[in-house]
Amino acid sequence: MDLDALHTPTRFLQSMGLSFPPELDLQELENWWEAEGKAISMMIDRMGTPWLRAYDRFGRRIDEILYPPDYRRMLLQGYRAGAVWHAFEGAGLSATFLIGYLTAFYDAGLYCPYTVSLATALALHKYGDPDLQARFLPPLLRRDGEVWQGATWMTEAGGGSDLGATVETLARPDGGSWRLTGEKYFASNAGAELAVVAARPEGAPRTVRGLALFLLPRYREDGSLNYLIRRLKDKIGTRSVPTGEVELRDSEAYLLGRQETGIYQILEVLNVSRVANSIGSVALMQRAIAEALAFAERRVAFGRPILQHPLMRRQFAERIRDLRAAFALAWTTVRLLEEVWPEHPPYSERYHLFRLLTHLAKYWTAEQAVQTAKWAMEVHGGMGVLGEYPVERWLREAMILPIWEGTPHRQILDGLEAMARKGAHRALMEMLAARADPRALEEMFERVEAHLRLSSEEQEAQAEALFQDLARFTADTLSRSFPGG
Repeated sequence: MDLDALHTPTRFLQSMGLSFPPELDLQELENWWEAEGKAISMMIDRMGTPWLRAYDRFGRRIDEILYPPDYRRMLLQGYRAGAVWHAFEGAGLSATFLIGYLTAFYDAGLYCPYTVSLATALALHKYGDPDLQARFLPPLLRRDGEVWQGATWMTEAGGGSDLGATVETLARPDGGSWRLTGEKYFASNAGAELAVVAARPEGAPRTVRGLALFLLPRYREDGSLNYLIRRLKDKIGTRSVPTGEVELRDSEAYLLGRQETGIYQILEVLNVSRVANSIGSVALMQRAIAEALAFAERRVAFGRPILQHPLMRRQFAERIRDLRAAFALAWTTVRLLEEVWPEHPPYSERYHLFRLLTHLAKYWTAEQAVQTAKWAMEVHGGMGVLGEYPVERWLREAMILPIWEGTPHRQILDGLEAMARKGAHRALMEMLAARADPRALEEMFERVEAHLRLSSEEQEAQAEALFQDLARFTADTLSRSFPGG
């Protein structure tokens, strides 16, 4: 690979064989980031947690999140470029992930508002009745400063992985709408005009089958606040997205889809975010490698730039290989999402293949981002741990990626379920057959099959090594379908 292609996201994407549709001007967006956005992003990160103004001067509850003025300007760049609207009236769903990749290269946290806004719009478009769509979808698709933002709030204080047991938010019918009461503990993009929320209708069982998905506006029909923000979280990274604790007090909401299939709608929303997490992880990998490369080309040790030392050259070659494989895995998942997202349950075999790939990609790319950012710090030596230089930030940002939208444990267990109950690994092997070494493919297939014959306790206990190897095997094989693979 041309090393110069690593310095900018557009050149790297093009080196992987991607072409950009004419209605998507990624170069213009990249130029803005280089000219203005990088400085704004650095300022936001150094400032730390934004400030919550809970009351106005008259003592009325307003829950206003305060950022420097430039933050809003930075945020609007992606919305104007089509981080949401392209999925409905532009270059398609894949275009939104291209914008996300470019955004995450410069600011991993900022990709979160675009992701959850997209997931909100997709759920509304797919499951909202015509009146809800007419009322709430157009503001999400605006291209100006009045665009609405979305959010996806599932996690409560008890945790996020076991939704069936930890979601305490209750929903009761109220005429044509519902009333929600409860708390969401990790509410990313707090302050959004709309949120999709997991809640349990009164009388529903305390299992995942008892959950439903609701659309929750920021304001009630009478104009008053429909949810309250208790506080904002002080995080080590992703400071460009406000994450808070949200209180729902008899809040107005609208059911999305059917109550009895709510868990499927919830998981669809989560899987959109998991795909985006994978794309963001790969973009962060590229940024960390680019920072390391810029340093290694100029840092002189033992008479020559450290990039010219054989061990360092080999390390760069390995990291670039992993970057290409990670991108191939993540982008194949994007392509499958674009193909299957209109499906309703019961899902096709192709959809379950998408599910398995999503869990593999979320698990593997997030860990690769962490390890790549750590390595980039090592390349910088002592300079890598200083807050005044950018490289330490990418490790802070990367550490959050394995946690977002389900921990590695959750991805392993859900991926195992897709193989055990849906046979998704068979479709995966069929997809990989054209590029994989036949013997290696057969060995991996037999290894999965043998694993699935274990007792349920042993399947779970021994799953991580299998899942890790399956993810790498899939990523390496898929990378052969891209230029230079």
